[in-house]
Amino acid sequence: MGNIADKTIYQIYLRSFYDSNGDGVGDLPGITAKLDYLENLGVDLIWINPFYPSPQNDNGYDISDYTGVDPRFGTMEDFDTLVREAKKRSIGVMIDLVLNHTSTEHEWFQKALQGHPKYRDFYYFKKGKGGLPPTNWASKFGGSAWEKLTSSDDFYMHLFDVTQADLNWSNPEVREALYRVVDFWTQKGVEGLRLDVLNLISKPDKLEDDFIGDGRRFYTDGPHIHEYLKELHAKTFGKKDLITVGEMSSTSIANSIRYSNPAEKELSMVFHFHHLKVDYKNGEKWQLDQVRFAELKELFHTWQVDMASGNGWDALFWNNHDQPRALGRFTSDKPEFHYQAATLLAATIHLMRGTPYIYMGEEIGMINPRFKDIQSYSDIETINHYQLLQEEGLSEQETMEVIQARSRDNSRIPMQWENDAKAGFTTGTPLYPVSDSVSWINVQDALREPDSIFYFYKKLIELRKTHSVIQFGNYTPYLVDEERIISYLRENEEATLLAIHYYGEMPHEIPLPEAFLHGEILLSNVKRNQLAKRITLQPYETLAILLPK
Repeated sequence: MGNIADKTIYQIYLRSFYDSNGDGVGDLPGITAKLDYLENLGVDLIWINPFYPSPQNDNGYDISDYTGVDPRFGTMEDFDTLVREAKKRSIGVMIDLVLNHTSTEHEWFQKALQGHPKYRDFYYFKKGKGGLPPTNWASKFGGSAWEKLTSSDDFYMHLFDVTQADLNWSNPEVREALYRVVDFWTQKGVEGLRLDVLNLISKPDKLEDDFIGDGRRFYTDGPHIHEYLKELHAKTFGKKDLITVGEMSSTSIANSIRYSNPAEKELSMVFHFHHLKVDYKNGEKWQLDQVRFAELKELFHTWQVDMASGNGWDALFWNNHDQPRALGRFTSDKPEFHYQAATLLAATIHLMRGTPYIYMGEEIGMINPRFKDIQSYSDIETINHYQLLQEEGLSEQETMEVIQARSRDNSRIPMQWENDAKAGFTTGTPLYPVSDSVSWINVQDALREPDSIFYFYKKLIELRKTHSVIQFGNYTPYLVDEERIISYLRENEEATLLAIHYYGEMPHEIPLPEAFLHGEILLSNVKRNQLAKRITLQPYETLAILLPK
């Protein structure tokens, strides 16, 4: 795929994108049917959430067969057709692989349970301590990270769901088996890999209790992580020039630089999530707080400056399948601000240094549905917290307010193609309910309206391809003392770009540097057509000024 700096990647949550056969679940032929739409938008790759055979205890991230297609999403022939048709439109396919753990229904784990010594060593089986787990580590999904076998005193490790058993990467046979999986898909013409919870694969050589935390400090960015990634790169995708992104849980800038600096030969780029926790109260996802805007700004500036100084590379995003929609979270989602707020969010990250990701529906300004009752939600984490929050003393109304803001189902509802009861997503009964907002937010209307959010995204994608300063320019924070503004200068030998993104709802006056008064307005979401020494920013205004050298 060559240069990553000019690319934009589009994420598809498969079961909610487009249903081709009327069973209410999105599928692979559904993506193929919408490739012309994605070509029109201008994206370079589509990242598809897992479609492999799976018991679906964790939305397909519990894989029972790495080299198959779950029948609910189609067939291997459908996948081959998708890759072929996407290529015709210069779109690459990025698949989502989980190399940290398998489903307990995977053949390897089943053989391990039968006592097969080779496969026993594929996982972490340990004797308990007097009936207690081998260590006191906590699972990310709650409870112990160890599950006891019914047939013996042995426990197996699961950092996630009890049906997701962690693989033992210190065993070379495990690594070789996983490299064969990667090779299988690259031979099918896959051009990108998104690697789930990748920085958790290296566990310490000695497993011990954590007396100051939940165990994560022992395995996050673990002791052998960089050597494993170098080997993975050398033996698989490094030979094919694939685009790779690692999802890095609770990682550091120093490690992220190593993961993504091309000289290290590990990955193309990294996902990190610090900026999506600035409205968590006391670091708790299920406690609402105002967005701490100064913290958000500081995180963006720090990561941008430090990653550039170490030649690392960022994946830039606001939204994904695990997050509520950014629109309505970091800005208002009221109809009167809809266009400005959506385009402001887009420009903020698309003009930064890194590779931007668009999550399906973001390009038309989809918002959180705010369903009124718990029956409309299906995410297991949400349903658990519906009980927990009330046990902690919240009323049902307060609990629903938290769920409306935080549930992962916010981003998993059907893609809004048309203004009808089923959002043009299916002819059957949709897996998730359709949002009322479909009446005023849908693809059909967006394509008809020349000034829609869709065409603003299309322009951002084109600008990245056209201007090397957006791709490679260095990054200098600007207007740092302005409370509600994220602003920065991008600069290279060809041009300087000044980007100003205003997160306020009242008009606000700022000075413009003299030099930029003669620049070109590259981008404006309020139809600004002239510059002055002082300008009054409109609510949620975004402005980019280009000064060629």
